[in-house]
Amino acid sequence: MSNMILQGEPPVEVTIRRSARARRMTLRVSRMDGRVTLTLPRGASEAEARAFAGARADWIRKHLAETAPHHGVGIGSDIPILGEMRHIVPGAGRRVVLQDSQIAIPGPPDQAGRKLEAWLKQTARSKLAYASDQYAQRLGREYSRITLRDTRSRWGSCSSAGALMYSWRLIMAPAEVLTYVAAHEVAHLAEMNHSKAFWDTVQRIYGDYDAARGWLRADGHRLHQYRF
Repeated sequence: MSNMILQGEPPVEVTIRRSARARRMTLRVSRMDGRVTLTLPRGASEAEARAFAGARADWIRKHLAETAPHHGVGIGSDIPILGEMRHIVPGAGRRVVLQDSQIAIPGPPDQAGRKLEAWLKQTARSKLAYASDQYAQRLGREYSRITLRDTRSRWGSCSSAGALMYSWRLIMAPAEVLTYVAAHEVAHLAEMNHSKAFWDTVQRIYGDYDAARGWLRADGHRLHQYRF
């Protein structure tokens, strides 16, 4: 991968990636973080890439303008936890404390974002492990391990070896969305595809998943706006 700067107001950084499978040049503006990616087929030159991006500068800036702004996380800001907005306030002692409408972060204010991120990851692991255990038991299958990552393109995955991966940012989504993703990935222990049999399995162990799946499609990208 390499980067180029699209001149103008404002300047835009474009990530250039090559793909042996690409048939033509394509541009993508991520709804999650505003990253602009230009994919090139084999044989395309950098000069062609610059010309292609330059010709579409207005389109790029239009989509960037529609991307929701990032939110810095710290004392005085707000953040969703299990779908409920919480106001971040200073805390006493050594533990992060979740209250009805607030979350209290102890220690120096300039470390609040880092401490809250660590707490969110720990809480996400606990919630996702519990949900995975429940759905694996209903399915009659076992998974090998759980890992958490900060992924941009997927909320979870299941490997052929039964390893489950989840985005820790799911802890900010409504609880029913977090549990849906757990059921979705656990269902892959039985069906490593997205066939009708797979969705029937999700329905059997989770129930009606349309609302949770719809929330992820419509609002999931907003969870990536928070910067710690």
